[in-house]
Amino acid sequence: MVLRKLLFLYYILFSTSVFSQDIPIIVIAPSKKPQSISTVGTSVSILDENFFKNSKEIFLGDVLSKNSTSTNFFQSGGHGTSSAIQLRGLPKRYSTVYIDGVKMSDPSSVSNDFDFNHILTSQISRVEILKGNQSSVYGSGAIGGTINIFTKKPEKGFHRDFHYNTGSNGLQNLAGSFSGANEKRSFYIGLERFHTDGISAMMHNDEKDRYRNNSIVAKYDYKFTEKLKIKNNLRFADTYLQYDKEIDTSSATHDEEVDGTEASYNMSMIYNLNDKFTNNFTLANTYIKRNYGATKNSGNPIQDNYYGDRYALSYFGNYNINLDNSIIFGFEREDDKIGYNKDLSGQEDKHNHVTSKFFDIQSRITNNIYFTFGSRFDEHSVAGNEDSHRTTLAYLFDDKSLKIKSSYGTGFRFPSLYEMYFVYAANSKSLGNVKAENSKSFDIGFEKFISNLNINLEVTYFNLKYDDVLEGWKTGNSSGSAYTTQNMPGTVKSQGLELISKWIANDFVNFGLNYTYTSTYDGAEQDDPDKNLSYTNSQMVRVPRHLINITTNFSLPNYKNIDFFLNTKWSDMARDYGNGNRTFNDERTDDYLVNDLTVNYEILDTYNLNFKITNLFDEKYETARDYSQLGRSFNIGLNRSF
Repeated sequence: MVLRKLLFLYYILFSTSVFSQDIPIIVIAPSKKPQSISTVGTSVSILDENFFKNSKEIFLGDVLSKNSTSTNFFQSGGHGTSSAIQLRGLPKRYSTVYIDGVKMSDPSSVSNDFDFNHILTSQISRVEILKGNQSSVYGSGAIGGTINIFTKKPEKGFHRDFHYNTGSNGLQNLAGSFSGANEKRSFYIGLERFHTDGISAMMHNDEKDRYRNNSIVAKYDYKFTEKLKIKNNLRFADTYLQYDKEIDTSSATHDEEVDGTEASYNMSMIYNLNDKFTNNFTLANTYIKRNYGATKNSGNPIQDNYYGDRYALSYFGNYNINLDNSIIFGFEREDDKIGYNKDLSGQEDKHNHVTSKFFDIQSRITNNIYFTFGSRFDEHSVAGNEDSHRTTLAYLFDDKSLKIKSSYGTGFRFPSLYEMYFVYAANSKSLGNVKAENSKSFDIGFEKFISNLNINLEVTYFNLKYDDVLEGWKTGNSSGSAYTTQNMPGTVKSQGLELISKWIANDFVNFGLNYTYTSTYDGAEQDDPDKNLSYTNSQMVRVPRHLINITTNFSLPNYKNIDFFLNTKWSDMARDYGNGNRTFNDERTDDYLVNDLTVNYEILDTYNLNFKITNLFDEKYETARDYSQLGRSFNIGLNRSF
């Protein structure tokens, strides 16, 4: 323990080198339209294809937890168990997730949110994390931010890529892809099978909880003319997980399991009327199903099942007035449906829909100032109407080494179908009595490139709050035996500081440091007299006040084909409720320090041999109270691209 903390202290004291590399000129899509990063006023983190090539993490959640600010990650056990990303200190329901433009929140989840437990990285090329209120573009739930995930694109010619990993806990992972493109058409097919014998999901027993994931990603694009083309994207994952739900090992049955299906598809028709006006018509579908356990009913095994189904039809237009000014606008209709067969009592289906209109104006006011303003207007079939607005400002100095950025936005989150219909013994009082949560968000920061030192530094202050908080713990009748969703009187607040820094020391060594300070206040509990006697701390749960990620990348001068990557993560202690099988008392997860080491060896430009040690010093730690995390484990893999 002392050695690990000394290693961490060494980095902090001697790695002023940690303030990192030059600003790349890349394009991103914070307004669903590509633009230069120099014009973006929104705080954004980008993980590109080169990053994923070097990273040997198998799951996307592990990648995001170690390589960006304000992306706190927690997981209820080992691979495949329930996991979440908390942006800027807010629960996972306050960030939206898109894969190739398809909204991935689960309509059948409690809060219409999304778990990261089934997203494998082998088919991913890029991730953009937009922080702060994004509701004016992305609608309900995008209060803490939006995570856009892009799978790999086909390139001209014919390409094949294969990799295989094996390691601790019976890990076996086999993935391959085929892709190609010519002037008219392009295609991509990626397949992956992951299996692990697993670890115990909880810290109170030694049983292994197995996990399996079979996934496919497929794309097909066709260009009819220079003005008209279609694009198709498909992702499908079939999963199986064993998990623990009881602390008391004497009464636990140890047969908890869930079969899952996670699928998304979209088809887009893109029509360029001329060089200035682009039109995009898209039909998208998200389908997520979970079958829990196996209960005997009259001698036959029957599973509880839950499914969420979403269809979305949208139009997106982009009109470029000139090189410096443009307007985007669009219309959407989203239909959500859930089905529950809870406690084997029979299938029950519920649905609603939302129609939306939005626009975003982008303008270069002067040579140095880039400004955006956007609004969105949503009509919910049950919860009423909401609107949201956002403005951003970016000032790029003449030498292009310093940018000041700022954004202000309002946002909202509609109640989920579960919150309206299925909260405990929810009755008709819940329906019609709930409305959307509303938020305000502000941030300001700067990005600086120090050319003589090859250091890139980014600092951002953020402040956000939301009220009309939806909670499902309020007594629904005088006897106290039923609960319904209610809009609570308190206000939830989060503010903090984000630091991103990179330093390329020379051709062989570079460093990176990400630091997040987050101060939160859970007004939904503290401002409610029926609750604040039970909870003694005002912080949001599972949100550490301090979070630090340090990356070190080095190669040997005479062996440039061998790269070493050391990732060091330190998390402060965090508040948690404790596991629900005991009581929902205030508890703590301890601070922890975890180091991962990866070695990549390039062979003949077509092979990559890699070796990874996760949790190098075998730290025992929790990201969610009572749930295990991987101890020291090993993983060796071989990639071939040709």
